[in-house]
Amino acid sequence: MNTDLSRLLGDVDALLLDFDGPVCSIFAGYPAPQVAAELVDVLRRHGVDVSPELASEPDPLEVLRRTGTAGDHGVTRAVEDALCEAERRAVESAAPTPYGREVIVAARQAGMPVAAVSNNSAGAVTAYLAAHRLAEHVSPVIGRAYAEPGRMKPNPEPILQAVRSLGELPARCVLIGDSLSDIEGARAAGVRVLGYANRLPKVDVFRAAGADAVITSMGEVASALISQSRGEGGL
Repeated sequence: MNTDLSRLLGDVDALLLDFDGPVCSIFAGYPAPQVAAELVDVLRRHGVDVSPELASEPDPLEVLRRTGTAGDHGVTRAVEDALCEAERRAVESAAPTPYGREVIVAARQAGMPVAAVSNNSAGAVTAYLAAHRLAEHVSPVIGRAYAEPGRMKPNPEPILQAVRSLGELPARCVLIGDSLSDIEGARAAGVRVLGYANRLPKVDVFRAAGADAVITSMGEVASALISQSRGEGGL
């Protein structure tokens, strides 16, 4: 058993989940590079001189982030609207993460509240949870602040918003995330953090970044939570 994981889950009272990664792969059926290219087209239609580097950016969230730093709020809103619409389409073909659902259900059975904290739009996250019969288990859903990409993780604000909504202390919450922005944001918020290394090279990266524990399968969390609810494993 992952002793770091067991110890971590025994020390917290609430579970915060990043969405894209721990819960599902949102762009599995509507590839992220395609969405990013569509956002770049929005920029061009608004008269923005797009650099070659931005034109080849494969991450739609990065396109939004860089648009926001340019300072034209009207253009940022246009890109935000296009991304929200793309995300709503994407969740229709999103691929559930193996054991993601089991983690949510096991946490609730163990008496732990579960919140979602995502750089994706709250509407997309909520739509996915409803379609997969998980909405009743996850509250609150904290998504990307509208047209303010600077407030996305690693900014700790959305994480702290979830913590306040749950009425918990930051140190009694753990965020499961699959990116450095999750780990950095959790650290800044004073929240414990569990790195989900869905690609093996992330294991060492997450450990070096200060993750409290690292997993390579959400099944590890589900098993640990089930043991916790049964009073097993010293949790």
